[in-house]
Amino acid sequence: MKHHSSRRRQAGQSSMEFLIVCAMLALVLGVGMVDNKSALKQLLGAFTTAYRNFSYAISLPG
Repeated sequence: MKHHSSRRRQAGQSSMEFLIVCAMLALVLGVGMVDNKSALKQLLGAFTTAYRNFSYAISLPG
């Protein structure tokens, strides 16, 4: 029984570490969002363009 609670505690710790890493990554990418050269705006723009191209290709008649 002790082995089970230890495993659960480790899983909780790893998800907390994952949350911290993701928050730090979002903070680093979003630091310079005042202009169009920020990494986060460029990434979002690339995703938008890719989705727009994908949806256009899907809408073409087969």
